[in-house]
Amino acid sequence: MPELPEVEVSRQGLLPYLPGERIVGACIRTPKLRHDIPAGLANRLTGLRIDAILRRGKYLLFDCESKRGGGWLILHLGMSGSLRLVPPGTPEKKHDHFDLVVARTTLRLRDPRRFGALLWHEGANVDAHPLLAVLGIEPLSPDFDGDWLHTVTRRRSGPIKPLLMDSHLVVGIGNIYAAESLFHAGISPLRAANRISLERYRTLVPAIRSTLEASIAAGGSSVRDYVHSDGGAGCFQLSCAVYDRAGAPCTQCGKPIHNIRQAGRSTFYCTHCQR
Repeated sequence: MPELPEVEVSRQGLLPYLPGERIVGACIRTPKLRHDIPAGLANRLTGLRIDAILRRGKYLLFDCESKRGGGWLILHLGMSGSLRLVPPGTPEKKHDHFDLVVARTTLRLRDPRRFGALLWHEGANVDAHPLLAVLGIEPLSPDFDGDWLHTVTRRRSGPIKPLLMDSHLVVGIGNIYAAESLFHAGISPLRAANRISLERYRTLVPAIRSTLEASIAAGGSSVRDYVHSDGGAGCFQLSCAVYDRAGAPCTQCGKPIHNIRQAGRSTFYCTHCQR
């Protein structure tokens, strides 16, 4: 599933081509992805200028003249979605569900599993949309620090790794990035969140930030379906210290990496280096 780094890489890949362009057409080939696609969305988009492309968690937000009577196109890649920039008039393939056409190029959404989202929010305040209003803090924002994370976890007795993946608390830290961040901070994924000290949280937050930034720099992680807007693949997964390395020697101590299940997801960690 594309997480924060993959969505941010997608956003950055679109910035040279779409902001400032006027939408000359849109094509919607399915009535529903995870949610129903708003009726008449193609007509609403046509003629509006794309003023900016932002990201909130794993959502891409296209500002379509929101301050001048327009609104926001909200796009989520789901589990298998990807965005491509293709020449106008390029024939669609199976699972190509949406085209956003500007003069120079076409933004195409491909989503084989249809777990993504394509929505519209009227007006300027996109944070008021119900899917965005419940999201937690951005892990790359200045407000996300060790003191904040220590404070909000005092009544959380569950293990730290699933908590880091709770989008109501912190957005965009997926399975890979939670596992890697905890390894670099030396914290066991099994440790109760309220049993981690302030000092260790002050180590964990920079580890989360540096892990996410390293993945963005590497183009994200292409484990299954994710690709860039130009069709290229991310390579962060090739440098993982623990993720998907069950039985392999730890890069720090040489002992085998363990793999357990937590909240239905695989967790990889070193029992010697992570306490």
